Amino acid sequence: MSQQGYVTAPPYSQSQPRVGGFSAGFGPPNSSLHYGHYGDPNSSHAAAPQPGMSKSTVTLGSSAPLGPLPPGTHQVSQNNFQSGPSAAGQQPHRFQSPLPPNNTGPSYPPGSHQSQPASPNTVSTSCTTLANQLNSMQINSYGPGAIQSSHTSSGHPASFQGPQQLPLTQHQMTLQPGPQIPPPANNFSGLCAQSSLPSMSRQDGMPGSGLPNPNLQQLPGQTPGPGYHPQQANYGLQMAGSQLSYPGAFPGGPAQLSGPPQKKLDPDSIPSPTPLYVVNHGETGPIRCNRCKAYMCPFMQFIEGGRRYQCGFCNCINEVPPFFFQHLDHIGRRVDHYERPELSLGSYEYVATLDYCRNNKPPNPPAYIFMIDVSYRNINSGLVKLICDELKTLLDKLPREEEEESSAIRVGFVTYNKVLHFFNVKSNLAQPQMMVVSDVGEVFVPLLDGFLVNFQESRSVVHNLLDQIPEMFADTNESETIFAPVIQAGMEALKAAECAGKLFIFHSSLPTAEAPGKLRNRDDKKLLSTDKEKTLFQPQVNSYESLARDCVANGCCVNLFLFPNQYVDIASLGLVTMYTGGTLYKYNNFQLNSDSPQFLTDLRRDIEKKTGFDAIMRVRTSTGFRATDFFGAMYMNNTTDVEMAAVDCDKAVTVEFKHDDKLNEDSGALIQCAVLYTSVSGQRRLRIHNIGLNCSTQLADVYKTCETDALINFFAKSAFKAILSQPLKVVREILVSQTAHMLACYRKNCASPSTASQLILPDAMKVLPVYMNCLLKSTVLTGRPEIPTDERAYHRQLVMSMGVADTQLFFYPQLLPIHNLDLKSDTVPAAVRCSEERLSEGGAFILANGLSMFLWLGVSTPPELIQGLFNVPSFAHISTEATLLPDLANPYSKKIKSIVEHIQNQKPYTMKLMIVKQREQPEMLFRQFLVEDKSIHGGASYVDFLCCVHKEICQLLN
Repeated sequence: MSQQGYVTAPPYSQSQPRVGGFSAGFGPPNSSLHYGHYGDPNSSHAAAPQPGMSKSTVTLGSSAPLGPLPPGTHQVSQNNFQSGPSAAGQQPHRFQSPLPPNNTGPSYPPGSHQSQPASPNTVSTSCTTLANQLNSMQINSYGPGAIQSSHTSSGHPASFQGPQQLPLTQHQMTLQPGPQIPPPANNFSGLCAQSSLPSMSRQDGMPGSGLPNPNLQQLPGQTPGPGYHPQQANYGLQMAGSQLSYPGAFPGGPAQLSGPPQKKLDPDSIPSPTPLYVVNHGETGPIRCNRCKAYMCPFMQFIEGGRRYQCGFCNCINEVPPFFFQHLDHIGRRVDHYERPELSLGSYEYVATLDYCRNNKPPNPPAYIFMIDVSYRNINSGLVKLICDELKTLLDKLPREEEEESSAIRVGFVTYNKVLHFFNVKSNLAQPQMMVVSDVGEVFVPLLDGFLVNFQESRSVVHNLLDQIPEMFADTNESETIFAPVIQAGMEALKAAECAGKLFIFHSSLPTAEAPGKLRNRDDKKLLSTDKEKTLFQPQVNSYESLARDCVANGCCVNLFLFPNQYVDIASLGLVTMYTGGTLYKYNNFQLNSDSPQFLTDLRRDIEKKTGFDAIMRVRTSTGFRATDFFGAMYMNNTTDVEMAAVDCDKAVTVEFKHDDKLNEDSGALIQCAVLYTSVSGQRRLRIHNIGLNCSTQLADVYKTCETDALINFFAKSAFKAILSQPLKVVREILVSQTAHMLACYRKNCASPSTASQLILPDAMKVLPVYMNCLLKSTVLTGRPEIPTDERAYHRQLVMSMGVADTQLFFYPQLLPIHNLDLKSDTVPAAVRCSEERLSEGGAFILANGLSMFLWLGVSTPPELIQGLFNVPSFAHISTEATLLPDLANPYSKKIKSIVEHIQNQKPYTMKLMIVKQREQPEMLFRQFLVEDKSIHGGASYVDFLCCVHKEICQLLN
């Protein structure tokens, strides 16, 4: 042990301190402190955080709205930077270059802050064995005012200082003996960023993030330029703290920019938070640093009268191309600073040149291939007919660019069981033609012309085909299926057409037919809690990994809709989906009547959402730190390029940074994320995201600005990745050790002196223990025989691609009381803690975690609520078979249905509603989601886990 004792990092850590993760991908942002990752479990020491270091987890992830705010917290602000080709229903702003000097127009409306009401801050303990421990334990949470030696680092134009600078007053919570437990918090603030396809917004302190800033005024005397809506001389919320002094820095206050107030605002002239500005430099292409290849951005400093610029990432001096030259004003800033998105916005897009295209040729528009399992079970259940009937409607809603009248995406159709059936649906045919490929060992595409077609041109032939498929296989007795050859066939079809695209595969069983990728049932419960348990999460055969690699190389994304009624080996089948940036959907024991709404809603949303294809992402940083690890639905062929056959608004890539040199408090830490992709129209584009982080020599500042929700996203993904190579017991022990080390380090170095019986929690991390306990109790990390192996593999895959808001909701569900609703109010009731203590016999509650939704009804639920919801007279008459609430014309029904729709809105997966009556058998499933209580699968209660962590901390301190 070093002199600092517990400050030496736990055995999983690397030898160097790290700068958090950067969730590079697609949705709401968050950042936080963390230590290391899963490494050699036998190594004994690793270094502690060093001065000048900033640790953060920046998540470019899911564009879904914030997950449930576990009660008792306040959402200060949401720093969103979501990315995508363009928001649905909105056209990207075109911006031709070079431009004459222009000016700014109307000012933005003021930004807003959201907050969540606090819920009661107490909960009764469920374990009498803890009484003595709790009686002697005090739990304190210190805010900024209680931190010793705290030093606020200088501001940075790209850093998220607004939400970080909370009132500097001490926030101390002392939990006296017994029942008082700090509620979970949602700290969406600080050092983080999320990008999302297809929508895009930034709500941060970046220069020009495209969002309201009530503190800055319009520059007088300028006129708007062509192709670029009039811009105010501000693009983001006013930041606290000083700004960097380089010419590109954003002005610090309203005194520097002033002008007459606007009398009237034209709604069309106000910049939208979602469509991205598209910069087109023609054949010249994007301007990049000669040394590090970073793209032109607000971090570049123009010098020598504007003839050169210094790269903010590597400090290289570069010549300014003649067409891009512009004079500097009296403070050293280009006079066209606010006219160019690449100089004034945090996120923007470039039109890529042929140098960025495969084989230096413009890409073709992408294609969607629908591949339907027509084995006996799917035909007999009515699933095939359901899919075919729905596609006739959905194909009219294929994604398109806003300025286009119809979608450029082509479509193709394949059915399969033990063999493959390709269909020619060329527009000049009277009837579709079927071609059978029976040699599934060496798959080939039997036709090119007529397989991938424009739906509008071949509408009648396609409709004929979709009508005929259920009848064509109505008498089939074939129950065996193939799987890997199906993906191979789709990939070869896209490759032959020289385009990227998606495969929509509808599959229901373990592929046991003789063919590449054949699988056996290996669901062996004897492997649980052994060193071989990790093999259950690994693919059964190597062919799926090589197939995934080929798919990524050819821009083939695989979306998989599974309808299993038994084990199907999701760890193997889902591998290609995860590596290609696809989405996995699973509907256990699919029943046409009860499960169709959930499946069809998922299918509609997936087909309609805008997507980027054949994507490559690279993250660049300023000197002093670098990206070292990536987590998400993607593939990496080397250590720097993140490859995704497709990327959309529901995916997030979390990036971990390693601090390997001195960081400067004045210049901060800069990050640029560039995503090269093909749009739905076939245009090659570059999406650029820029963010700056503050650095500090004070450890207390790191704790002050960390974010628990981003921490959990990082820890969950790193743990779920680690279980592929380490025993689950080791992974769980590492998580507990990480929690204890972080809290012990804070107590020793940052907190005020206190007695050993007190559990001291940083204000920004006061709910870290409850979330960490939820992660430890997740089905993935809980090896119990009653938990299906496929369910664990499914959850693991989903979490690996989730954004921060989605992981927060997934691990700590939202529990809403609906028995005392204000029927005249438009608000959603405040969430309560996920514990049985919050339930009551006279209550009714909605619980949702992003995948499942429950309506729990107490035995004494008010009759008027039962009548209003179900149109039945009493509790005994309620049927639990329904998965949708009936449409009734009364205030109760309308209000609760609106709450359900609000919870479901923008979630990546449709949640099937399950009605649960108190003291009936299905209630056991519902209780698994009451995460603050002891799990029926053996997981500790929140109180138990607090005691465990407190004990670990005391041992480290001693």
